[in-house]
Amino acid sequence: MLVTPNTTTNQDEHFMHLALAQARLAFSRKEVPIGAVIVREEEVIARAFNRRESDQDPTAHAEILCIRKAARKLKSWRLSGLTLYVTIEPCPMCAGAIYLARIDRLVYGVRDERAGSAGTLYNIVNDPRLNHRVQITAGVCEGEAAQLMQDFFERLRYNLRYKIKRSNRPRS
Repeated sequence: MLVTPNTTTNQDEHFMHLALAQARLAFSRKEVPIGAVIVREEEVIARAFNRRESDQDPTAHAEILCIRKAARKLKSWRLSGLTLYVTIEPCPMCAGAIYLARIDRLVYGVRDERAGSAGTLYNIVNDPRLNHRVQITAGVCEGEAAQLMQDFFERLRYNLRYKIKRSNRPRS
């Protein structure tokens, strides 16, 4: 089930801003700027940002780290009744974790045309062959989330071009 952005609440925007703050932390640490927050009613249960580069761990996505923190805090792998806010649409691995954790609701900022698995490329969280469905709200603070990603990759490309230019300079 896909809920359109016009059903966005002030509460959704508030918690997405917390996820965006996590994404900015990732950005400042030269990580892909993706942030996540898990909420029960109006209480933040867990928050995380991407740490793949820092941890040298391909599974250290914001969603996975946030789900792990929430499960530890609640002492349960079943995270029903919770909402996950994430700045970009989850990849297949994260969508699978959301499904397996039995999270009730997913709110994300920007669609991921390359790996989005909550309706764009795949729809793992709502596959009719599986026994759990996740309510989705897409496009919350989409512009901010997209701009953060764009800024990060522009900076990355600039730094790469600068390094290449410097390495091609004749040494004196």
